[in-house]
Amino acid sequence: MLNKPRLLTPGPTPLPEEVRLAMARDMIHHRKPNFLPVMEDVRAGLKYLFQTTQEVMPLAASGTGAMAAAVTNLFAPGEKILCIEGGKFGERWGEIADMHGQVPVRLQVEWGTAVDPAAVEAALDADPSIKGVCVQASETSTGVLHPIRQLAKITAGRDVLLVADGISAVGISPCPMDAWGIDCLLTGSQKGLMLPPGLAFVALSDKAWAKCDTVRPSNFYFQLKGERAKIAANQTMFTSAVGLLVGLRESLRLFREFGLENMMRKQWALTMMARAGARAMGLELLAKTDFTWGLTAIKMPLGVESPAVLKTASADYGVVLAGGQGHMKNQVVRLGHMGYVDFGDVLAGLAALRAAFAAAGGYVGCTDPLEQAMTAYSEALAQGPAL
Repeated sequence: MLNKPRLLTPGPTPLPEEVRLAMARDMIHHRKPNFLPVMEDVRAGLKYLFQTTQEVMPLAASGTGAMAAAVTNLFAPGEKILCIEGGKFGERWGEIADMHGQVPVRLQVEWGTAVDPAAVEAALDADPSIKGVCVQASETSTGVLHPIRQLAKITAGRDVLLVADGISAVGISPCPMDAWGIDCLLTGSQKGLMLPPGLAFVALSDKAWAKCDTVRPSNFYFQLKGERAKIAANQTMFTSAVGLLVGLRESLRLFREFGLENMMRKQWALTMMARAGARAMGLELLAKTDFTWGLTAIKMPLGVESPAVLKTASADYGVVLAGGQGHMKNQVVRLGHMGYVDFGDVLAGLAALRAAFAAAGGYVGCTDPLEQAMTAYSEALAQGPAL
């Protein structure tokens, strides 16, 4: 059976035709005059996306590169960082700090649960030498949103920086950098931004830039002060990822054309759709509350392992889903609904999930979960989230 391939993973995500066509044009040189208008448009568009007046610096790296840049430019070796570990990517903060000489103070959070702001406040009160809180705005491995706005209020009156990984949040769910008081916000290209992998983005508040001035960079490539100086001239420090930046220019134009708030309303509706469909099948969701808007993590019951479900969904229905990570690798299916995805794609994803789950020996508890999913989508789109 010939099926239209559908990429419904939490990154990479499908690309709009406009972005693909933009990247197919002839290559230009990153140090010549015709590149400067590209960067000028990108700079304005990124500020709109991050909802900040600060410069947003593009790095030729994955999102993890932006995480490493944040740690190594904002914290000196020996300084303590509170790392919120509620999933695979939350654990990455501590791994980066360990490698570069910072001292991670690990706050363990049950996978599928958001961190309690009171626990963060207590940890900072208990150890005033902590200089930063590093946390995922959206934990991609579990589908959980952490309370970034509340955490920013806690760090605002302290000599502590809030560093938020928005890799599966920026352009998907609310995380306005300036309004919430986030000191460092970062993301990657292959999720909500509707681009291929290969670019990372990072922006710093005035408070973070002041701290950055006191830290000697420990990485030749990731030097944020150097990148800030270069971007003011519509350049990057090292060879620019020209093709991706040309595509980004088009992606950011689409964000402005559609409107950031409208994009988030769509993402909210797709999330309600995915969650309703999974529940109607009798499946348990990993995140009960505080769930991310770009993916839905679905637990497999005892006796059904996610690799079998993923294999059937892809081979028989052309739908590519993702499994769990870490100790939940075989226990979770992650249905991505971020980037250039609409209700038809998510409906196809739910249909493939239902069939593949049944083929793996699972019992589907509802005769028509797709109808319930569409109802949830229509209602959520009409009502909208609280933005």
